[in-house]
Amino acid sequence: MAMARSPAGLVAVTLPQSSRKLALAKIEGVSDIEEDASVFADLPLRIQRYFEGERVVFLEKLDVGRATEFQRAVWEMTRTISYGETRSYGWVAAQIGRPRACRAVGTALARNSLSIIVPCHRVIAADGRCGGFSGGARMKKQLLRREGMSLPD
Repeated sequence: MAMARSPAGLVAVTLPQSSRKLALAKIEGVSDIEEDASVFADLPLRIQRYFEGERVVFLEKLDVGRATEFQRAVWEMTRTISYGETRSYGWVAAQIGRPRACRAVGTALARNSLSIIVPCHRVIAADGRCGGFSGGARMKKQLLRREGMSLPD
């Protein structure tokens, strides 16, 4: 995994990759890479605990300055979805006052550079299908199952 931050907050967190090089490549537009994990306090440890199946809360301050107002609203609402729960794209759209913007919500989540911290894997289709995910459908299902969700194969 790789993480990036600015003085304003966390900018990016990647999903696990097969190599360090791939993880760093997933952090788009970040020119100043910080190699010292201690600047992230205990975040790396909490992410590790999350992947080990522990219920973890991520309240980090985020730097979403490069996002649109709509993306920020979608990501903020998505952060309210609790561990082990899912909501639909339509639910997110309705909560931000744009009930017809289901596809736009999906597009905003596809641009989420803060995987796990902004838990876009918890947003699924209204009919219960997983929907899209930057890490692929298999990874999305794994994350949801890790959180105790029952999903069809």
